Amino acid sequence: MSDETATTPENVSAAAAKPAAHPKAAPKPHAPSPAAFAKKAPKVAVVKSTYSDEDIAKAEAFGRVADDGTVFVREGDSEREVGQFADADKTAALKLYATRFLDLKAKLDFLATRLNAANIKSHEIDESLKLLEQEVDNPPVVGDIAALKAQLEELKAAGKAKKDELAAARKAAVAKAVEERTAIVEKAEALAASLGDKTNWRSTADKFRALFDEWQAHQRNSVRIDKPQADALWKRFSAARTTFNQSRRKWAQNRDAERAQAKKAKEAIIQEAEAIKDSTEWGETSRKFNDLMDRWKKAGRAGRNDDDALWAKFREAADTFFNARQADRDQISSSEKENLAKKEELLKKAEALLPVKDVKAAKEARQALSKIQDEWDEIGYVPRGDVHRIESRLDDVEKQIKAVEDAEWTQSDPETDARKSSFEEQLTAQLAELDKKIAAATDPKKKAALEAEKATKEQWLNAVK
Repeated sequence: MSDETATTPENVSAAAAKPAAHPKAAPKPHAPSPAAFAKKAPKVAVVKSTYSDEDIAKAEAFGRVADDGTVFVREGDSEREVGQFADADKTAALKLYATRFLDLKAKLDFLATRLNAANIKSHEIDESLKLLEQEVDNPPVVGDIAALKAQLEELKAAGKAKKDELAAARKAAVAKAVEERTAIVEKAEALAASLGDKTNWRSTADKFRALFDEWQAHQRNSVRIDKPQADALWKRFSAARTTFNQSRRKWAQNRDAERAQAKKAKEAIIQEAEAIKDSTEWGETSRKFNDLMDRWKKAGRAGRNDDDALWAKFREAADTFFNARQADRDQISSSEKENLAKKEELLKKAEALLPVKDVKAAKEARQALSKIQDEWDEIGYVPRGDVHRIESRLDDVEKQIKAVEDAEWTQSDPETDARKSSFEEQLTAQLAELDKKIAAATDPKKKAALEAEKATKEQWLNAVK
């Protein structure tokens, strides 16, 4: 075998998967050559040796090759045969077994490095140590076997420490995973405990769905939890979801029953509305429609689609009635406005009868006013807001005429002669007082009222004289 054919530490991980085959000593009369042995050796990827001459020499110091080609390794005070090559070059044979020693040591060195890796698993440590222990037990190599076995013992201790570390880390990771998954369960249980009449079922369903997605993601991405704990947590989570689903189903059933009842009530209201929609009893029917509207509001909801359709029918019946009532009102309003215009023309004629200065004029004014009042009554209603205004003006005309008439009666009554002078004096004094008030008045409305009062008393004074 040439000096360039040796495995390196890069090949050790592959080689550690199975124990190295111990080369069997061939019968002395027919011992194969090193080249023939190399052809029969286990197939392992080989590259140029990275071992230094110094390392090889140190390993070779623990072995020797006898004249008959037998290779020995020294272990303590004794020797052990590791191979035999007849007619082989002693230097090449010794180097081959020294290189195999360095290959085996490289596997131990690789495991020592691997123990520091973050992704190493406990089973990998156990398997690697088991294979190395088999290979280090009487290995067919030349080198410091005692040091190799001492290194293996150190690796066993380091492997145990690493496994303890991994176990502690896994325990902490499991505890954390249990805590995180328990938090998901508690959120689900809190949602289930909060269910009631004011629950937003759609929003709560979205929250349960999100919690379930979180649960699945946690299962995929976190450390595996022990089955009993995982099953217990899932049972709690599942129970919370079941509580929600049952409550939502019950709510949906009650909602459907309430909607059916509301639909039935609204259909009855629609029938009543359609029965009175053509009525012309505006006041009474308006009150009935208001009552129907109150009942509609108290009936509850029948579902969006049904409510829209039912409301359209009710609104159609109500519109039929109220549109007819409004049309009647519009017609009345137009007629009342025409009546108002006619009465305002009559007012002009009535007010033109004033002032009445004597009894003769009062009688003529009374006859004319009677005709005007007859026409007034025949005209009919005027807008409500104008009734007081125009009636007051017509009454004022009649009061002034009546004042003159009353004055005539007073003059023709012998009993009033004694009081006539006193009444004239009172009226004169009152007119003088009114003049002062009119002069002092600043409010236009108040001033106009005082002037109207003065005009009336002047009529009385003229009638008394």
